[in-house]
Amino acid sequence: MKIFSIFFNFRLALCVNSFIVSHFMSQVPTLQASVICEDVRQEANGIQSLIGVLTIIPAANAPINLLKLAVWTRWINGAGKFTQNVRILAPDGKTVIGEANVEFEMQTAELPHSNTNIIVGVQLPDFGVYRVEIALDGNQVINYPLIVAQIQQQQPAPAGN
Repeated sequence: MKIFSIFFNFRLALCVNSFIVSHFMSQVPTLQASVICEDVRQEANGIQSLIGVLTIIPAANAPINLLKLAVWTRWINGAGKFTQNVRILAPDGKTVIGEANVEFEMQTAELPHSNTNIIVGVQLPDFGVYRVEIALDGNQVINYPLIVAQIQQQQPAPAGN
């Protein structure tokens, strides 16, 4: 019975400690970076590779259908449990084109934390300036442009005589 009591008290102490850290010792992190890209690959050594970094999406015709968009973020100087929300907004600033959430925990403010939100089946109905919006626990942290630009299709070279 004494072993059970010690184990129970130890488990209770762990639960209380976890509750105190998550509710009273939380430190809101700072967004260090956000990059929108085609994909994020996790290498065997733990390093993340960002594939197809986008600042502009060139297209000849609209609508533009994308299999997926990835939004990579790096948070620093935080501790606690958080929810990151990423939204892609249409040029009107109101219509949500795509959205994804990720919950994460930072154990200590000394270690940065990286997230990847994947938004699948993205359809951009027209050309214009879309917005990438990042929120943490419901509070907007950053909102930056994603330009969808019309390009001229290359005309085929005339056939040689």
